[in-house]
Amino acid sequence: MKFRAKVVDVACLNHFTRIVNTISKLTKSCILRLTSDKLFFILSDKVASGGVAMWCQLFQGNFFDEFQIEGVSAEYNEIYLELTPENFSRSLKTSQNAKAVKIKLTMKHCPCITIAVELPSLSSHTRIVTHDIPVTIIPRKLWNDFEEPSVPDFDVSIYLPVLKTMKSVVERMKNLSNHIVIEANQNGEMNLKIDTELVSVTTHFKELGNPPWVEDGTQSDSFQRRDPTNMAKARVDIKRLLQFLAGQQVNPSKAICNIVNKKVIHFVLLHEDVSLQYFIPALV
Repeated sequence: MKFRAKVVDVACLNHFTRIVNTISKLTKSCILRLTSDKLFFILSDKVASGGVAMWCQLFQGNFFDEFQIEGVSAEYNEIYLELTPENFSRSLKTSQNAKAVKIKLTMKHCPCITIAVELPSLSSHTRIVTHDIPVTIIPRKLWNDFEEPSVPDFDVSIYLPVLKTMKSVVERMKNLSNHIVIEANQNGEMNLKIDTELVSVTTHFKELGNPPWVEDGTQSDSFQRRDPTNMAKARVDIKRLLQFLAGQQVNPSKAICNIVNKKVIHFVLLHEDVSLQYFIPALV
């Protein structure tokens, strides 16, 4: 197995750094899947058993000037690595003014992703800062554990309000309750609610709009027949929701919330060259 990549363009490097920073805020450990044309950051805790899940997909051609991979075999030209995204993020922070950054799979005392940052220098000598990030190579027999999660057969799909606004609302609510109810309908309305013995607070959002899933035929007949004013809701851990909102540095062009009534919240953030899905299971 071999992997090497190089970034020269500063804007691409900064964008990639923001994505890795976002991932590091969402999970302490994840899978980095490398293919010939894409990179994936994957967290596959089973939503059914109460864990969050994440799927982030990037097209390498939008970020890297060079990108070479030799996978486990000709048939399976992919590499799966388990790593700590915070270490990756910390390594990239030194590259803000870099002339180039090289990323390579190496074997040191253990398998590593080695990041070599070429910094500008006043002399003729090149300054290179090297970071070795320990990784675990995932064997082929376990790859099926990290397949893309299927889009749930949701009851409601709605565009999110401005993420910064939503974050500030949830931050205030966090001081009052450990849980939050997200409810929405197909009429562009969303409510964020907390309800305790001492206080009940609801924040209303209107005219958010709903994604046109029906037009592309990706939703069921029951979804299409649903009364647009009917609310679907899910009660979730407020810390998990805030973790998702607080970590965002992707600046999505579209942010979507899909709700499977009383089962799961499925967030989708879309940018021209990045998509991020995040699943939070509902509490009973």
